[in-house]
Amino acid sequence: MLRRLCLLLIALPCALQAADLTVKLHGRTITYTDSQLRQRPDVRSIDLPNDVAYHGATHYRAVPLKALLPGLKPTDHLQFVALDGFAAEVPSGVLLNDKGSEALLAIEDPAHPWPNLPGKDVSAGPFYVVWLRPRAAGINPEQWPYQLSTIRQLENAAERFPAMQPGHDASARVQRGFEVFQRICLACHTLNGQGDARLGPDLNAPRSPTEYMQAGYLRQYIRDPQSLRHWPQAKMPGFKAQVLSDTDLDAVIDYLGHMAKQRKP
Repeated sequence: MLRRLCLLLIALPCALQAADLTVKLHGRTITYTDSQLRQRPDVRSIDLPNDVAYHGATHYRAVPLKALLPGLKPTDHLQFVALDGFAAEVPSGVLLNDKGSEALLAIEDPAHPWPNLPGKDVSAGPFYVVWLRPRAAGINPEQWPYQLSTIRQLENAAERFPAMQPGHDASARVQRGFEVFQRICLACHTLNGQGDARLGPDLNAPRSPTEYMQAGYLRQYIRDPQSLRHWPQAKMPGFKAQVLSDTDLDAVIDYLGHMAKQRKP
């Protein structure tokens, strides 16, 4: 009896470290364990010169992401959900691009855990979407979700969250801002109480940041949040011009201002 108890205690840490990735696509649910993924014939070693999460060169064992999404169509819309509440909207066209950017799923080995993320007490594991040649298809940092737990097919955000849609009189720039909002902001924020992410505050309820921040400071805050508000637990990254152009930054601010004016009491 004592021997069995000892064996159970030895095995327990390994069991606790096991991780699953759930994929929900075209009415099917597929579960991949980290062990299964590490043993796939298409797993390979990759080196990244500029890892988004770790801010430097890294090495991973990874599987081509498309291989884990059977039957993925160019018209599909996916959401990548992380353990911390991050929820990135990713059109399948990004994953199926023919411009040279390749998405892979990096798999953390419990026997050789990754280092903690800068300033955090957790790693990017158990699963992390990484990219080879990301600039070729204009991949942005929000499309590198780490601590991934679920990939699911959904309607696009505009259809799921009608309260986010600009009014019919919205200018082309506001419409562009809505597109930028979906690509950059929606992974962390809600708007008018709608959205799946749980990391950041709502950007229109009870007030829009365009109502309590001057335009110049709002632009500065989006570019470099820590330059205006600094605290150790801050999570919002800055968005440099290489990721969010000045034109797109102005557009998303116009979108937020537009939504503030049509907010219902």
